[in-house]
Amino acid sequence: MNAWNKSLVASVCLLFTAPAFSASPAPVTPVSKAERYARRCQSHASDRGRMPQGTALWGTRSTWKSKQQGDERSSVLVSVDLSTPLLTDASVKSLRLENGHLVASPQSATSLVGTVLQGTSSQGKPVEVALCGAEPAPEDPDMVWYRVEAWNPVAQEWENPCVANDTVTDPRAMAVGGVWDASGAHHDVSGKLTLACETGVITKCIRWGYKPWASRGGQSLAELHQACTRMARADYCGNGRSHTHDGTIIDIYDRVGVLSMTREASAGWDPARASFEAAWGPDGATCLSRTRDGRALETILKECPGRFHVGEPVELGQEDRCTARRADLNVETVMLRNRSYEGQKGATAQAGGQ
Repeated sequence: MNAWNKSLVASVCLLFTAPAFSASPAPVTPVSKAERYARRCQSHASDRGRMPQGTALWGTRSTWKSKQQGDERSSVLVSVDLSTPLLTDASVKSLRLENGHLVASPQSATSLVGTVLQGTSSQGKPVEVALCGAEPAPEDPDMVWYRVEAWNPVAQEWENPCVANDTVTDPRAMAVGGVWDASGAHHDVSGKLTLACETGVITKCIRWGYKPWASRGGQSLAELHQACTRMARADYCGNGRSHTHDGTIIDIYDRVGVLSMTREASAGWDPARASFEAAWGPDGATCLSRTRDGRALETILKECPGRFHVGEPVELGQEDRCTARRADLNVETVMLRNRSYEGQKGATAQAGGQ
């Protein structure tokens, strides 16, 4: 089991004195393009903290009116276009994605800090995105953390589109090929990628070892990564709906050996308390025994009618048994499985042991 034990505690107390009578807020004056670009990349700090599991797919804000993740199927930023940068070094004509990092073209050594790209929200609205910093990931030279800002047209300011939490106060993003739609489905789209925030499960699954550009034993990990995004959010029906709580403890293990079942107890995980929850594929659960958040299994069967059939338990090995299964379940090709504590209400996150 891997655990990142570094923590950061910040406490800021602000005291405001409200006037007896408050006037209506003044309208925000639109900012010119030149001034808008001059303001980019001025507000980021480089503090780091632990990265808990959550219910968010992208890890971004759902709307510009809230700094929190609301509807997990909505996002202010779901994709970025690499073909035509809006602002960059004069020698850069376009960008391309190599494994887990961006490269300038035709001069690959050119810095991309300050580059502004055209992005799109889940509502299909255009959004400008600035690359404000690049930090190589210590665990893998192929991966780079990007500090990003997006132009908030409501506040007329550059803001980090990533949702912060108690342990990650200024989240970074990772460049991942393709785009995800509101149902959680991944699509390969030429010239487009996702800037996935570190508080979302797209990035979390990469850090667990499921790098979609990599392979293991001759098998691409792309489908395992997609299955992991379903598993991490307990998206049983493959419709984008999460059935877990932030910070839920889980144990993950797969068919190719990226992660294996945790056998030994530790401060963060007790195998004796855990039981099999579900097996996973790229489009959701392929079979399940129970839900992660404690709701009745019948509620999932009603949410996606016809997807699962309840019958005699199916043996998957390692004492894992399904009670609800898809008709096309093939025990020999199950990609990913997980165990969890029954009826959890949220706790410190852990990935499966290695």
